[in-house]
Amino acid sequence: MAVRALRGAIQVDADDRDQILEATAELVSELMARNGLTTDDVISVIFTATPDLTAEFPALAARKLGFTDVPLMCASELSVPHALPRVVRLMAHVETDRPRSEMQHVYLRGATVLRLDIAQ
Repeated sequence: MAVRALRGAIQVDADDRDQILEATAELVSELMARNGLTTDDVISVIFTATPDLTAEFPALAARKLGFTDVPLMCASELSVPHALPRVVRLMAHVETDRPRSEMQHVYLRGATVLRLDIAQ
């Protein structure tokens, strides 16, 4: 069993608690589905949010999806002048037998521009 890291991001329309939770749940669910994962496969998840998103912790969305015994952490992204606004990012560490080349990173909504090299 190998340990792999998966990345993902999603842009939120506004700094609104419900929107942050809904978008983060969409991102986490899509990442899990595309990679055939269950919460038992997840070692930990680090969430970041751009400094303009302060209405809620993105990790709460994962807790609501059943990540009850998975270590989760939230942090703030650097405030870079040309950065894409209102973005939640994640890095998930997972155990899997799949090779790195088969792992699918997920970039949704406006965040697709962050990784144009990855087919969505």
